Amino acid sequence: MRTVLDLPDSQVEGLKRLGERNGLSRAELVRRAVAEYLSKHPTDDTDSAFGLWRNRAEDGLKYQQRIREEWDE
Repeated sequence: MRTVLDLPDSQVEGLKRLGERNGLSRAELVRRAVAEYLSKHPTDDTDSAFGLWRNRAEDGLKYQQRIREEWDE
């Protein structure tokens, strides 16, 4: 996918120098930078569910058993 980015001249120049030094295009450097950023800032929210039940008065297992009893009705 193509994306248009507005970068300050200093960042464009830095990418140019880094690319020349490592034999990589600016596009490849940006792809790698985005990949590194995403690896450090996961987009899945699986951890956000931990602790959701801590402020509930009812035990989670008892709640689960009570709700499942409704299936037999």
